[in-house]
Amino acid sequence: MTRTRRGFIARRRRSKARSFIASFRGGLLRPQQDIRALASSHRDRNGQKRNFRRLWITRINSVIRGGWIYYTYSKLIHDLYKRQLLLNRKILAQIAIANQQCLYLISNEIIKNANWKESAVVI
Repeated sequence: MTRTRRGFIARRRRSKARSFIASFRGGLLRPQQDIRALASSHRDRNGQKRNFRRLWITRINSVIRGGWIYYTYSKLIHDLYKRQLLLNRKILAQIAIANQQCLYLISNEIIKNANWKESAVVI
């Protein structure tokens, strides 16, 4: 009986594993380590998104509370959505770090046009 050559599917599977292994630093990886590394990278990408969101929220809240106005982060975001000013947290955090006066202007405009019983008070 003649020897059969393995087909396309097995070769594709092995070359795919080799290409994944070749992209990692260090020496050779076994397939189990390869799978573990891929799972960890997927998990850590999601964790990085969470960490950046927490950082942006912290920056916005610290500038808002430390300024001339008595306003909290949650009320600011609530009033932004109520006024349909769709500024995301990343942009608000950049404004808070680079130009605090601009963030104060935004929050003061929101306070002026919002209902005073629901919003914060200017000190």
